[in-house]
Amino acid sequence: MTRPPDILLTTLNAKYIHPSLGLRYLLANMGDLKPQTAIREFTIARKPQEVVDALLATLDGQTPVSEPISFGPRIIGFGVYIWNVSQTLSVIRLLKAARPDIAVILGGPEVSYETDEQEIIRLADHVITGWGDLSFARLCKALLQGPQPLMKIIAGEQPDLDRIVLPYAEYSDADLIKRVVYVEASRGCPFKCEFCLSALDKTAWAFDLDRFLGEMERLYRRGARNFKFVDRTFNLKIDIAVRILQFFLDRLTAPGSGASSAGLFVHFEAVPDHLPDALKALIARFPPGVLQFEVGIQTFTVEVQQRISRKQDNDKTDANLRWLVGRSNANLHTDLLFGLPGESLESFAAGFDRLYAQGPQEIQLGILKRLRGTPIVRHAIEYRMVFDTAPPYSLQESSTVDASTMQRVSRFARYWELVANSGRFKKTLPLLLAGHVADCEAGGAGAGPGATGSPFHAFLEFSDWLWQRTEKTSGFSPEFLVDALFDYLCGRCALPGSRVKQVLLEDYLASGARGSPPSLRELLPKRDPPLQKRRVLNAAIAGKA
Repeated sequence: MTRPPDILLTTLNAKYIHPSLGLRYLLANMGDLKPQTAIREFTIARKPQEVVDALLATLDGQTPVSEPISFGPRIIGFGVYIWNVSQTLSVIRLLKAARPDIAVILGGPEVSYETDEQEIIRLADHVITGWGDLSFARLCKALLQGPQPLMKIIAGEQPDLDRIVLPYAEYSDADLIKRVVYVEASRGCPFKCEFCLSALDKTAWAFDLDRFLGEMERLYRRGARNFKFVDRTFNLKIDIAVRILQFFLDRLTAPGSGASSAGLFVHFEAVPDHLPDALKALIARFPPGVLQFEVGIQTFTVEVQQRISRKQDNDKTDANLRWLVGRSNANLHTDLLFGLPGESLESFAAGFDRLYAQGPQEIQLGILKRLRGTPIVRHAIEYRMVFDTAPPYSLQESSTVDASTMQRVSRFARYWELVANSGRFKKTLPLLLAGHVADCEAGGAGAGPGATGSPFHAFLEFSDWLWQRTEKTSGFSPEFLVDALFDYLCGRCALPGSRVKQVLLEDYLASGARGSPPSLRELLPKRDPPLQKRRVLNAAIAGKA
């Protein structure tokens, strides 16, 4: 029989489409232990016992768990992150109860700091903090071949990047076709924003660009078309950014590339106030649907920026956003962060409205989290910041934002995803945020919802209304949202029903949804019933005949 692996690399990803880049780095750098090592990935939706059963079946060569094959020491390395630490803890509890002989090694940002305080670390045999690319293989060799390591907590070595074997050959063909391919041209970040773990980096380190682009070429030739760069500062060094963009542009414009480049999508995280002409010239040449920039704004409030050591030129940021929206085909995903020390609801609302006016395709609202190791905790006493003690450690209240307001904005963020960022209500959203103001005033309704002219406050009032009506933030069908928006705009905002129905109808048909929301039922075109329903109807008719 084929010998099962001695070493398993595993993690619980947020979704199936998100393969772990970290595990593939570890596998690529296992050296002579690589033939004894395998990757098993799961999602956080899997039941912990199912994960344990699958891990043990792999280690034991698919034999029943009650009859393990003994091939010597066995090792499982877990990648631990803020989004999976609770589920991973449950897995390790069950694993250690069933097989205490298996050595458990932890790594990842969630277990690299505050190691004395975590139950998951108590259960593990060893923890590698920080960089694990080379340190994991070294620890495994010691466990398998001796001498046995003396320390439980091991500080990972940060090697020169040219010593690290790049991981991209470890993506399977199925990964390239069905999943997002995570890549990085650099590590680290020179900025010191205190809410981010990158604040602990001294600088950014770039991989050799020729070596990196050679790997991208091999991925592309294998069929990869969905590339997500995880670099914290893609456009920090413009000459590198230009070469990377040119690489992808060349594959779009090469003779005969039409079919072979179909579906190409590249995502970058960009510094918002650094977009020189050389970069703009290349960005402008990309067709629609290829480029996406994630632009972290976080806050426009200058004193808050200064307080958290964030350097950002707001005027340049505005100008760059306007250019990207108006002069390029890039999709713009922008980030705001609510709960920063000293930020009030009103100052955040002003920043949201400023960003919304630039017209980005998405505004992602995040709630401040106390990531382990980040310097943001230095403000906790002065600003009375109270964080949830359970992952993801979200801010609960502060001196400038009470608990009730935090809950309101958290709901706002969820509803904004469903209504705005979903793209299902492109024509209805402007009506919800601003279009009804004049109608309310003209109709003598006075200061109704959104009468301040603030898109943020207009949506916050809709969010409050939807919460009061449903007391939930998920599980809404597209049809329910259509009817809810109709009721709100016609009832609360007193807009003419015919006008509201028209924009909702256009949005609903454009979304491709096939249901029949009551508010639009008489306007929807006649459709053939779904195949299964047609079969039932035909069977009923045949039975009557």
